[in-house]
Amino acid sequence: MQLIDTHVHINFDVFNSDLEEIRKRWEEAGVVHLVHSCVEPEDLLSIKAIADRFPEISYAVGLHPLDAHKWTSTTANQIQKFATSDPRIVAIGETGLDFYKAENQKQQKFVFKQQLTIAQKLNKPLIIHCRDAANSMAEILYNFQENQRLVRGVMHCWGGNPEETKIFLDLGFYISFSGIVTFKNAIQIQESAKIVPDDRLLVETDCPFLAPVPKRGKRNEPAYVKYVAEKVAELRGVTLENLAAQTSKNACKLFGFSINF
Repeated sequence: MQLIDTHVHINFDVFNSDLEEIRKRWEEAGVVHLVHSCVEPEDLLSIKAIADRFPEISYAVGLHPLDAHKWTSTTANQIQKFATSDPRIVAIGETGLDFYKAENQKQQKFVFKQQLTIAQKLNKPLIIHCRDAANSMAEILYNFQENQRLVRGVMHCWGGNPEETKIFLDLGFYISFSGIVTFKNAIQIQESAKIVPDDRLLVETDCPFLAPVPKRGKRNEPAYVKYVAEKVAELRGVTLENLAAQTSKNACKLFGFSINF
């Protein structure tokens, strides 16, 4: 069995002391590749250093919506330059909208649109963060694609209901489920996990956040993507092995890397 964790943040300080042991655990769990997301372009040096140590890591570059206030007149060029500097950079992100307690919605929309344009220009997928902003997100993506500017990507750590899920599926996006899908009260997310087509489904940890049951409340890590995959497989009525194979195939297609199946 081979799993791909499509969203990690192992450059965070909480992993500094035991990253080699963490890697051993993800290998033991069958995780053969990871996609390391990026909160802001300044993170690239630390992410690249980890990718240099662990060849099974691809990564992204972008600016998180909660850091939209950090956007400057040079950020777009910085992201574009980084994105073309290393073939291991397979996506733009994470970017998106987070309207939970947000007072800068206009700025977030502007920054997201800028990164949409970069992704389309470079033909790279987006890693999209969307919290309490599904309608605005859908409107921006729809208008962008109405102008025949096709863009692809993944709705990461998806927390939407089935109706919202269908909207983003219709826009051509992949849907990635995190440890939240294992939570007892995550009924709408679990229903969403049942309806995503086989060829649009991904799994992730979003570590160090949102550790799945039975590790809830602990520091999350890539090995725990197995628990996410187990729950999604259960919800969809398929074996873990089949779920792992399908989601790994999907990750390879979206992000443009390959593994030996």
